Amino acid sequence: MAGVLDTVDQRTRLAGENRLELLLFHLRGRQQFGINVFKIKEVIQCPSLTQLPEAHNVVRGVANMRGMTIPILDLGAAIGRRPLENLDETYIIVSEFNRKVQGFLVRCVDRIINLNWEDIHPPPLSAGKNNYLTAVTRYDGSMIEIIDVEKVLSEVVGDTVLVSSEVIGGHSFGGDLEKRQPKVLVADDSRVARKQIVRTLEQLGIEYITANDGAEAYAILCELAKKGPILDQIDMIISDVEMPEMDGYTLAKTIRKTPGLEDLYIILHTSLSGGFNESMIKNVGADKFISKFSADDLANTVLEQLKTA
Repeated sequence: MAGVLDTVDQRTRLAGENRLELLLFHLRGRQQFGINVFKIKEVIQCPSLTQLPEAHNVVRGVANMRGMTIPILDLGAAIGRRPLENLDETYIIVSEFNRKVQGFLVRCVDRIINLNWEDIHPPPLSAGKNNYLTAVTRYDGSMIEIIDVEKVLSEVVGDTVLVSSEVIGGHSFGGDLEKRQPKVLVADDSRVARKQIVRTLEQLGIEYITANDGAEAYAILCELAKKGPILDQIDMIISDVEMPEMDGYTLAKTIRKTPGLEDLYIILHTSLSGGFNESMIKNVGADKFISKFSADDLANTVLEQLKTA
């Protein structure tokens, strides 16, 4: 199965076209799950694992791969299902996001499918607020569930959302922002990611509006623009890249083409790794790219822009 991702570098052509590719896999039973190919380094059969004392209960052990020691998380157990058995018959999805590399233990891997983000939808309300889904879609008559792996990783390894005193200390806003409260629009489909960004902004004394995806963010901006100049109401937008309905790349391109919105400062804040992100910000018209998640990096980027506004 490792060869299934041999052409991953070529898949960057999808970026900015509101399209994505999902690797489909199974945990237990017939339900299919998906993960964005851009998050994946490779897929391998489960190797021998070394157990860790006092590890989180979903960490099945660590694997030594190419000089790296990688934690292996039982993805089914992480979302409340029974742990997988017979590890020699399972597979590892080696993933890289949020500045970390980890492996997700799954029963089997199926195939890669190409979809439009417009066909990816938020999870139904019936799933509840504590579900582990970030989106759902249908393909060949079957429901595909996309797991919020950022939430899984956050629960297993934790996260730090405290901005350091060095960053907070003595900061001030420049220009007209000294006379009014700066405000940021945050667009991210992950509740965990939105909470991280919001808590960072709160520590800086910055107001915010949140949106669950790019389409909702764009609708909010259009409504605000009807009330007056957008730059008098919103100082910047911080947007995820992977979002249902409209992804962050497409949101940036759409904003740049919309009269009255085109001068907004756009930060793409994404868990996706890869050098292509740096070049994509120019292609879609964004101003800055930041990898998730570092409270200090995000805070510094926001403050630098606001001080020059």
